[in-house]
Amino acid sequence: MYPLSSYAPAMKKILLVLFSLISLTSHAQYEKYFYNKTLRIDYMHAGTAGSDVFALDEMIEEPFWGGSKTNLVCPFDYGNYKFTVTDQESGEIIYSKGYSSLFAEWQTTAEAREVRRAYPENIVMPYPKKPVLVSFSKRLRDGSWDMQFSLKVDPKNYFIRKERKFEFPFFMVNDAGKPEECLDIVFVPEGYTAAEMGKFKEDCERLAGFLLNCKPFDEYREKINIYGVEAASAESGADIPGKDIWKKTILNSNFYTFDIERYLTTYDMKSVRDVAANVPYDHICIVANSQVYGGGGIYNHYALFTSDNPFADYVFVHEFGHSFAGLGDEYYNSEVAYEDFYNLSVEPWEPNLTTLVDFDTKWKDMVLEGTPIPTPEKEKDNYAIGAYEGGGYMTKNIFRPAHDCTMKSLTYDNFCPVCTKAIKETLDFYTR
Repeated sequence: MYPLSSYAPAMKKILLVLFSLISLTSHAQYEKYFYNKTLRIDYMHAGTAGSDVFALDEMIEEPFWGGSKTNLVCPFDYGNYKFTVTDQESGEIIYSKGYSSLFAEWQTTAEAREVRRAYPENIVMPYPKKPVLVSFSKRLRDGSWDMQFSLKVDPKNYFIRKERKFEFPFFMVNDAGKPEECLDIVFVPEGYTAAEMGKFKEDCERLAGFLLNCKPFDEYREKINIYGVEAASAESGADIPGKDIWKKTILNSNFYTFDIERYLTTYDMKSVRDVAANVPYDHICIVANSQVYGGGGIYNHYALFTSDNPFADYVFVHEFGHSFAGLGDEYYNSEVAYEDFYNLSVEPWEPNLTTLVDFDTKWKDMVLEGTPIPTPEKEKDNYAIGAYEGGGYMTKNIFRPAHDCTMKSLTYDNFCPVCTKAIKETLDFYTR
């Protein structure tokens, strides 16, 4: 048996060798199944509050792959939807990812009970070398998964489009290293004219600082690439339908999504991906050239926020918390359009919300012994982590980890320990 003083370094060397072997094996798996470029699948997602229909639009080859080449199957069970990529010859799952969409949110609105709508959506994956089966699943109200749509993809299909709609120059905001070893974020401009590209670059520098100086992202600044794409719009700003303001912009964003004044989104996912594809990326951040307070974040789709409102630092990192780490909203006293957004008889998939139905699967292991569950608000100074009632747009029966957090109130650089843990786990997935 080693003396303690020599055992620790020896064990560390063994672990480093094991991690290196795992990394090499995983990278070889990537080289076996994928090219270093992207396959994008565009489809229409239509239906009502109680129905979903998927229909293929087109498949597109994009020139870069910005994702990991070692972590290909996502370990997080997050999102309202997920897709898996299966090698047809071996039956092995070679890639997977969870995500959410505006359509899933719309299904919980009153309009969805009366109107049938269609939303353009898309997913991206490393470009396969051999035929694959891409399967799309939806999370049902009871938390289980139901396969909705599958697509056989032959990578040699000559109908996979190769021409690019938008080609723009780009610049580095933070240059950390190889895309496959870093988290790659692309800042996409919305409502910046050609004459305002200088302002866009300055805004990107300022906004990048908000992220890179915010805990826990500050610990990973040397592992985060941030790009900016110089994609000009014909006019400045974004649409504000409730005030009859309409702008000719490249991504067609608008406030008043679901008739909520501050909710800023875009339905035009084809243009979003076309612009983002000018660089290798993992996550898309859309910067709207506006002073108006607002934004939106959709898990593994995009974070959208305005450049110049007084709370730009908070709004950016809050929306990125949604789009990057799958964090849920912890507030419960603001206007929303959703009805019965959460099923109180199951656990929400978001890592920072619980119904206490199965608290063991949430952050119970982070709660100090003796902490009352639920945790009374009056005890907030005594228990940094507990289960405080109110969250997910509901005042009762949904609980959040801490009294306050960047996912709850207008406070920048204030992620609670549970949200911090979820962010760090996601950062590690992209960078290790």
